[in-house]
Amino acid sequence: MTTAHDNWELPISEAQLARLTRDMEDAHRSTLPAMRAGAVDLAAEVRDGGAGQHERPRDPGRRRFLAGAGGLAAALALAACSSSDKDTSASGTKGAGAPKPSASSLYTGDLKVVALATALENQAVGAYRATLAAAKAGKLGTVPPAVATFVTTAMAQHSDHAKVWNAVLTGAGKPAVTGVPLTNQAATTAALGKATSVGDVAKLALQLEDQAAQTYVFAAGAVTSAGGIQTAATIAPVEAMHAAILHYVLGQYPVPDDFLPTSKAASPALLTV
Repeated sequence: MTTAHDNWELPISEAQLARLTRDMEDAHRSTLPAMRAGAVDLAAEVRDGGAGQHERPRDPGRRRFLAGAGGLAAALALAACSSSDKDTSASGTKGAGAPKPSASSLYTGDLKVVALATALENQAVGAYRATLAAAKAGKLGTVPPAVATFVTTAMAQHSDHAKVWNAVLTGAGKPAVTGVPLTNQAATTAALGKATSVGDVAKLALQLEDQAAQTYVFAAGAVTSAGGIQTAATIAPVEAMHAAILHYVLGQYPVPDDFLPTSKAASPALLTV
């Protein structure tokens, strides 16, 4: 009996994938100082009673968003890849709007967006961890070493991002988001369980990466603090690099685009806390 993973082959060479993964890690490391500085500034604003206390969304525009990354997006042409706006995100939402307050929510204002970002990062970490477990159990067939290295690297980067966002939440006196309090998590877990090839998990991971990157573009227009904008702006291009590499893994040449869209951004309404 032939299974899906018996027919899957890596469309690019392992050497090419390894090089792309190294570039992705270099980009991630270069963003860490600015990312952490932005988070510190955001936490300070929250403690001072400024950002994160009110629902005051604004839209600085995509050009200003990318400029806020300190030119990083321009340097990472690979990262800004267009994808079809016809598809909905893994969240089942399309075109996230400004965060809406919830009477039962632990998080409001900018902190709601921070909590959403943390949950998305945790979701990606869990998905990549499940992929490694499935590969180890032989459920995905032969997994090229370069693919495993990419998965491990991307998972670690998502973990770094989650730690930065959680530091903002705990610094504001709010509980850290340690799980995946999202309404789409059950569906994501089920889809991972049905995967029988590297191609299957790559498609799902691409949905999550597109969702994360575009949510950060949305966040830049939804948060009210300079620190929040800076943090989101430094993370988004790295998330987009994850997506670009996954396009290559799927045999799709990523098409460069000046700006990331927001049609696949997750809505704060996905949060269950």
